[in-house]
Amino acid sequence: MSLSLRAASRPIFLVFGFVLTVFAFAPLPASAVPSFARQTGLPCNTCHTNFPELTAFGRQFKLNGYVMSSGEKWVPPLAGMAQLAFTHTGKGQPGGAAPGFSDNDNVAINQISLFYGGAVIPGVMGAFIQGTYDGAGKDVALDNTDIRAAKTAIVGGKPLVVGVTFNNNPTVSDLWNTTPAWGFPYTDSGLAPGPDAGTMIQGAFAQQVGGIGLYSMFDNLLYVEVDGYDTLSSGVQKFFGEDWMDEAQIHNLAPYWRVALQHTWGSHFLEAGTFGMDASVFPGRDRSMGADHVTDIGLDSEYQYSNDKNDASLLLSWISERQHLPASVALGNADNARDKLHSFNATATYMRDKTYGLEAGYFSTTGTGDPALYGTRTGYPNSNGYILEADWLPFNKNGGPSFYPMSSLKLSLQYVGYTKFDGAKTNYDGSGRNASDNNTLFLQAWLVF
Repeated sequence: MSLSLRAASRPIFLVFGFVLTVFAFAPLPASAVPSFARQTGLPCNTCHTNFPELTAFGRQFKLNGYVMSSGEKWVPPLAGMAQLAFTHTGKGQPGGAAPGFSDNDNVAINQISLFYGGAVIPGVMGAFIQGTYDGAGKDVALDNTDIRAAKTAIVGGKPLVVGVTFNNNPTVSDLWNTTPAWGFPYTDSGLAPGPDAGTMIQGAFAQQVGGIGLYSMFDNLLYVEVDGYDTLSSGVQKFFGEDWMDEAQIHNLAPYWRVALQHTWGSHFLEAGTFGMDASVFPGRDRSMGADHVTDIGLDSEYQYSNDKNDASLLLSWISERQHLPASVALGNADNARDKLHSFNATATYMRDKTYGLEAGYFSTTGTGDPALYGTRTGYPNSNGYILEADWLPFNKNGGPSFYPMSSLKLSLQYVGYTKFDGAKTNYDGSGRNASDNNTLFLQAWLVF
C-alpha cells in the first residue's frame, strides 16, 4: 500500500528532504572504507550473530545513530553486497519463474546492493542506505533506508537515549529481528512463488513511503517509538526506481508505533513488545469512492543466548489486521466491508563457533474469506508452512582474507515447505497446482564487502 505526496502541505517531508540534501551535498573526505565494521574497527560478529541478526552491541550501535567509531579519521563507510543463487521448486512455474527465466532450476544473481552504512556527520548523524539491483525483476531501486540522529542524557541517574529517524519502510528502524523488515528469512528467492496475502505492515508500504519518527530508550529497558508515514509522490518513486502503479495511497499521515521492554542478564537477553500501524488508504490510488481503513496490531518477543562458542535465539511475532473496506467494495475489489487477517511467525536459530548456523521457522497467515479481495479459488488467504536453513560463514569468526579482512561470506542452503498455499492444500489455483508444488530449494552465496 502507498500514496502520493502532497509536498507543499507536508512539513514532515520538507524535513526529510532537507536531511537528504544535507547528506547528498555535505563535503566528504576523499578516502573511503566500506562498512560499519571499518568505522568501529570491530569484527562483524560483534554486531551480528548470523547476519543480519543483531547482537546486544549491534542494537546499541543502531540505537545511537550508527555513529560509534574507533576514533580514527572519519571516512565515508561504503559497502557492497552480492548474492548468487540457485532456485528449484517442486514443480515448474508455467510461463517461467520470471521474464527471461525458465520454469525451474534457475541460476541467477539474486541481488547486488551498494550501502552507505555509518556516520554522515561524525558523532551526530548516521545512516543505513541501500540501493539494490534485483536480479529477478532486473531493475535498480532505492532499498531500505534509515537516517537517524541520537543523543544520550542522564535522567534520575539513568541513561535516556532520545533520537529521530527518517526512513522509508515501517519497522526498518526496529532494533530487533522480530518485526517484518528484518525478520527471518533474512533472504529468499525472487524466482520462487510466494503467498499473495500479507498484512499491511509486512511490506505493503516498503520503499513507497517517507516517514519521520521520534524514539527513546530509558535505562536500556524501555523503548518507545512513534512515526508518521505518507506515500511519496509518483515522480519521487519513479526517480528512485519504485513501481508506484496500483499501490494503495495513504490519506493523511499513517501513524506507526513501537513499544518494547528488554532485559539482559549474564549471557541471556529477553525482549517483549508491541508494534502497529493505522492507515486510511485509497485502493489502487483511486479516490473516487473514498478511503479504506486498515489497522495492524502486533505482538513480539525475542530471546537470545550468546557466549564465545554458542549463539541461540527464539523469535516470535503475531500480527492482527482489521480491514474496513467501503471503498474497495464500491470499486468491486472486495466482497466484504470488514475483513480480518492474522499472521504468525516463529523462528529458532543456532550458531556454533560464530561459523555454522541452523535456523528453523514456521509461518502462518489466516483470514476472512473474501474472493474478490484475495482472488483465490477458495476465497481464503490462508497459507502456512516451514523454513529450514543451514549456513556456513567461514569469515565470521576470524575475518576475511588478508587483502579484505572485514568482508564476510555466507553460504546457505534453504528449504521452504508449504502445507497450505493461497487458501488450499490441493488445487489452490483451480488448475491442479498444489501447495507442495511451490516447495523451494534455495542455495545462495552471499558476499558482503
